[in-house]
Amino acid sequence: MDADPREDIEALCLCALLWAPADTAARAVAIVETTDFHRPLHAELYCVIAALVREGAPHGTAMVATALERDGELAGHHGIRIARALTDIATAGADPVSLGYYAKAVVTRAYRRGYHEAAQSMAQAAAELPDDQLFEHLLAIGRERRTASRRLIALRAAEI
Repeated sequence: MDADPREDIEALCLCALLWAPADTAARAVAIVETTDFHRPLHAELYCVIAALVREGAPHGTAMVATALERDGELAGHHGIRIARALTDIATAGADPVSLGYYAKAVVTRAYRRGYHEAAQSMAQAAAELPDDQLFEHLLAIGRERRTASRRLIALRAAEI
């Protein structure tokens, strides 16, 4: 992993999730989406952890590793990378009591990242789309950003 997991909000969120009690983990999983994670390995690990939480299964490091192994995800170069990411995350030292704050921070970062992506999409559209499609493209992006804004407002009001 490139960043120190002790300073990476996604890693801290995942660490807190690994160590959180089942009820706290379930509340976090109900609001965080896989697409909120910027790093693909974090998204992949979140997907496994969230599935365990939704099943009501233990969701600690050993069970996540077992699920990854069962699904053949620990083989090869990718397997080495995801196993290392899981180890780094499990030992990042996040307090599970802070899971709600970490979860909200991950979603907030995804929200802001969405604006960067929208700007890039509009720049590409301006260069490539026919004139008669530009405004509809802008409207689609606006609707997506409005939905994201409403989600963030609701999330900030929620207790995790």
